[in-house]
Amino acid sequence: MEVDKELRTMTIQEIITELKKLENPDKVALKEQKFGVVSNNALGIYHSDLKKMAKKIPKNNELAIQLFDTNIYEARLLCSKIFNPKNLTTSLMEKWVSTFENWEICDSFCMGLFAKSKFAVSKSIEWTKRTKEFEKRAGFTIIAAYCMADKTSTNEIFEQFFPIIIREATDERLYVKKAVNWALRNLGKRNIDLKKLAINCSNQLLKIDSKSAKWIAKDTLKELEKPNVRMSDYPREIYRKPQ
Repeated sequence: MEVDKELRTMTIQEIITELKKLENPDKVALKEQKFGVVSNNALGIYHSDLKKMAKKIPKNNELAIQLFDTNIYEARLLCSKIFNPKNLTTSLMEKWVSTFENWEICDSFCMGLFAKSKFAVSKSIEWTKRTKEFEKRAGFTIIAAYCMADKTSTNEIFEQFFPIIIREATDERLYVKKAVNWALRNLGKRNIDLKKLAINCSNQLLKIDSKSAKWIAKDTLKELEKPNVRMSDYPREIYRKPQ
């Protein structure tokens, strides 16, 4: 179904009306079975369709908060796409992270919003200590995204994440260990010096008596030791000097 092209002028109620036009209960079940996305109060709309809708809505913090507070799953995903990261507060971050119920909404907020905020580093460090699965995942997802979002910081900012990865690598929960792995791989792809540290970290994980730690290490080494692994070379004024 085509989404209304005049969403820039729509109210909260009009956006909800557009969302409900896309409602498909079969997709709720399909997303759960195929992608492990278990969500409450969901309409059954693919993320790709929500991204198209979000592109037609300008950044609007008040509208984003209203969307989140509807308690409709897809409206909350839209919130993560139209809230301005510059206006994020720690209280909003805490309110939102406490509601994460699956990897999709966790990653949408962390990649599109949290990792682009001034609280990215502090909250990622704090949340990696959390007990709840998707709050802990949020910490590592921010790290993974921040490696690409911050193009200018020096390696000292990122080196502090390796001990955290070693500390939490024994968590056997699927969506935690996948996020730990993701963070480690992205650290290694930031630049050649962090790649060496990520490989060293992986070799340390191999020595830990933990299936999760060993899986994280092996999967990371499999990617980072490829001869053609794609590197970001951030910060580029250091790692892509003119010849």
